[in-house]
Amino acid sequence: MNTTALIDPTPPNEEMESVEAIFKSIEKSLGLLPDGLVLYGISPPLLKTFVDSFSYFVNHHQLSQELLGLIRYLNSNSVECPYCIDFNAGFLVGLGKTPEQLQATLEEIDNAPLNENEKALLSFTMKSLNEPESITREDIQAVRNFGFSERDIFDAVVAAANNRAFTTVLKTFDVIRQGASFPTHRTDAA
Repeated sequence: MNTTALIDPTPPNEEMESVEAIFKSIEKSLGLLPDGLVLYGISPPLLKTFVDSFSYFVNHHQLSQELLGLIRYLNSNSVECPYCIDFNAGFLVGLGKTPEQLQATLEEIDNAPLNENEKALLSFTMKSLNEPESITREDIQAVRNFGFSERDIFDAVVAAANNRAFTTVLKTFDVIRQGASFPTHRTDAA
């Protein structure tokens, strides 16, 4: 595999078939195979864990895709990950958000194109990423007062923390633009 990333994400031979099946499923679902997930092919158990976690959040019982997308988008901007910024902006535009709304959200969370309940959880979640030691019981209760359970709050924080970890991995191995790192790796699922 020809790459410009700092490591070659080729899966182990004995797990190539299962990784390719996961990649085909992702490409069929998203219409593309994100290079960030190609990178995870080097470790099939972590690829499966990542995909399972993502699937959990796609089907979350309480957290909307708009909220989760904005959590990822704001986090991606805060850690300056161009790959993640572009991916999540495209995701949010696909959900009907405008570039102007995204820019306004970057300037002030209260401008987020969400209802007041979700804005409260978005604000809390970003605080958890940037100032985790400052979270108090009162902060958690304030979000609960907007109708979120403790599990919902926990899940939002985990989604944000997982995204922060993902951006760290991408930046560490220099996977910062879609198509720039693994231009020859594509499945035939499209």
